[in-house]
Amino acid sequence: MPWYSEEQIEEVRSRSDIVSVIGRYVRLKRAGSGYTGLCPFHNEKTPSFHVNPARQMYKCFGCGVGGNVLTFVMEYENLTFPEAMEMLAQEAGIELPKQEMTAQQKQQESLRQTLLEINKKAARYYFALLKSPRGKPGYDYLTGRGLSDETILHFGLGYAGQGGGELYQYMKKEGYSDSVLKETGLFKMDERGAYDKFWNRVMFPIMDANNRVIGFGGRVMGDAKPKYLNSPETKIFDKSRNLFGLNYAKRGKRSNMILCEGYMDVIALHQAGFTNAVASLGTAFTEQQANLIRRYTDEVLLTYDSDGAGIKAAMRAIPMLRRAGITGKVIHMEPYKDPDEFIKNLGAEEFEKRMEEAQNSFFFEIEVIKKNYSMSDPEQKTKFVHETARKLLVFEDKIQRDNYLEAVAARYNIKTEDLRQLVVRYGNQMPRAIRRLWRSGSRNGSVKERKRKQEKGSAIPIVCCCPG
Repeated sequence: MPWYSEEQIEEVRSRSDIVSVIGRYVRLKRAGSGYTGLCPFHNEKTPSFHVNPARQMYKCFGCGVGGNVLTFVMEYENLTFPEAMEMLAQEAGIELPKQEMTAQQKQQESLRQTLLEINKKAARYYFALLKSPRGKPGYDYLTGRGLSDETILHFGLGYAGQGGGELYQYMKKEGYSDSVLKETGLFKMDERGAYDKFWNRVMFPIMDANNRVIGFGGRVMGDAKPKYLNSPETKIFDKSRNLFGLNYAKRGKRSNMILCEGYMDVIALHQAGFTNAVASLGTAFTEQQANLIRRYTDEVLLTYDSDGAGIKAAMRAIPMLRRAGITGKVIHMEPYKDPDEFIKNLGAEEFEKRMEEAQNSFFFEIEVIKKNYSMSDPEQKTKFVHETARKLLVFEDKIQRDNYLEAVAARYNIKTEDLRQLVVRYGNQMPRAIRRLWRSGSRNGSVKERKRKQEKGSAIPIVCCCPG
């Protein structure tokens, strides 16, 4: 089977105009910055199929299908991935040197497939145990949290039993060696023997965007620590590059995504009809996750916990979303802490209202900064204005920066020209290369300049503005 490098795949994808390719099969009409037409994958009378040329992606808000030019050709023409690559490469005038997998590559791919197979069996094992009499502690916990049987089935939730080696014994009977089982992250192996990593926990299968089980999260029953335990990094599981619920959210009919902190928040929102919710995997939100989201949407609604830790997490995530080219908004859930509590107490209709009232993420940041100052004290307010002026430098586009500057000045009763002069002063204090780009307001130029500087050994960091 031919093997293609990531660079070759990206070259074919980027040099294949998705509008031209899909336009051969679907009659597309210009709609704003994109195109729309009747979906070729299901019968419809009203166009719900959208093509975004800027992101080189398509999405049907009727049946949920979506992807890039390669996945479209594979689905429509019923081609394998290598066949789609060859077809599009030929059309784009790209010569693809066929490379067969080396013995080592074949061995690694075989291991990956085996790990996916074991994870799938483990998920089925945990689910079957949950539905058995021995799974009553887990089942009672989930139903006590308001989850229906349909939701439990939909997310494949399960239970890891009280014993320390039940799953291990099951996998041994299935014929897997210790060397392979050790690679799954599901077991601990030492001189005393092998035993299950997860026990007496409600289990949350973690799936990638293609519905493959790549890891697990487990919530302990009782007061043991840690409360939540996740699979370690493996050859198929990278916490920083995946999101819980993305396999469902990417097929949702809404144009944005809701970013949560926990698994239960995502599940509660999906059960309430908000099937565009996702969550990071037991770690802080990452740049890679922001770029992953950018493949599917350009707007994210943050629903982090309303406590101090949640606010801190939101303040960390917002700049990442901005750098990825994603518009961020913040849903306020007071008086409740998280989406799960909110939905239980106020319901889906009220949550929908809060979504519509979501706060612009930049103004959320300014409000958080404002809490550090007493606005009735002239000295404190002066410091607030200076910090706000520095904050406005995040906008490299001049028009965008001016719009926010004027809005901030009006909202906080600051003279527009005074704030503008402060912004210019702090802008002039930036390193020369960045200052020149900041003045030009060119985001694309900034990336190119930073790359050029890095090649010359400069310490200026590269910020990738492209979808992942």
